[in-house]
Amino acid sequence: MVLSDKHLMTSSELSLRLARTTEAAAIANLSRDLIEYGLRWRWTPMRVAESIRAPNVNVLVACAVENIAGFAIMRYGGDDAHLDLLAVAPRYRRAGVGRRLLEWLERCALVAGIFTIALEVRAQNEEAQLFYQRMGYRPLVNLPGYYQGIEAALRMGRDLSHRPLDQGIQKIQYNLSGFGVLYLATRCLSPDR
Repeated sequence: MVLSDKHLMTSSELSLRLARTTEAAAIANLSRDLIEYGLRWRWTPMRVAESIRAPNVNVLVACAVENIAGFAIMRYGGDDAHLDLLAVAPRYRRAGVGRRLLEWLERCALVAGIFTIALEVRAQNEEAQLFYQRMGYRPLVNLPGYYQGIEAALRMGRDLSHRPLDQGIQKIQYNLSGFGVLYLATRCLSPDR
């Protein structure tokens, strides 16, 4: 993703961390502008702040310098997780921000022993559907009128117990915001091992 005509964002310029309650308004505004356009605003600053404080929810932000480049909200249940929201600001799109946000949340689900993730996406949002398909999500069911009776949704899901699309070794670095850095090396094994 091009930030200016002469500067490409590198992965070292992007950090992922859990959101702070002071960022609830900024996250809610991104939701309103990038996800909820044309609908009544449901993910208000108060609702986002409640999610940030909830013990079974991760509200994750991707920061490029001082800017929130993107965010994602995932709820974790006993057997499954639900991706409530994921958005990347237009100037940071196509730079891997959405992929990094989703992979971070998926790893949290795996650590918790959760292997099933579901999400809904606007039926007309083909770009988002393609993104989720590239991330291993499959269409499950069409939901007419899902969004406030105005617009249909497509429910998609992923079974994390199946082999990931990327079968190599990945080294992932997470900045734990004041608690140091966590490095994970993962190796995807074939089902016959």
